[in-house]
Amino acid sequence: MMNRKLTRLAEPIAQLQRHLEQIRTTQPRRSRLPESIWNSAVELARQHGIYAVAHPLRLDYMGLKKRLEGTASRRRKASQTAFVELIAPPATPPPECVIEFESSSGAKMRIQWRASSALDWSSLLRAWRETAG
Repeated sequence: MMNRKLTRLAEPIAQLQRHLEQIRTTQPRRSRLPESIWNSAVELARQHGIYAVAHPLRLDYMGLKKRLEGTASRRRKASQTAFVELIAPPATPPPECVIEFESSSGAKMRIQWRASSALDWSSLLRAWRETAG
């Protein structure tokens, strides 16, 4: 079983630990930590986990967790978009198409169309209806 005291800290955590010890020796007990320390701790917690940062730095686990979740929700809100326009690529018509129409009077029309040219289907159908009666 490995002793936790012998577990080696990641170098960025060790650096922040040394910096934090300097701050703690110069400030009165129970004073607020600078925001830069919390920001650094949050970045490290994002990479190494909350406990792996909070424990060696002697930071409040829940406080660090809330700050970490707060930055994640701010990022999520910033990345949310109210409207997204999706532009579909031009539809690729099939290489060949056969369409048959039959009116109520029994008139029939068959169109065999190759995709090499565009065709205005609605105008064609409207014209056929007018002539087919």
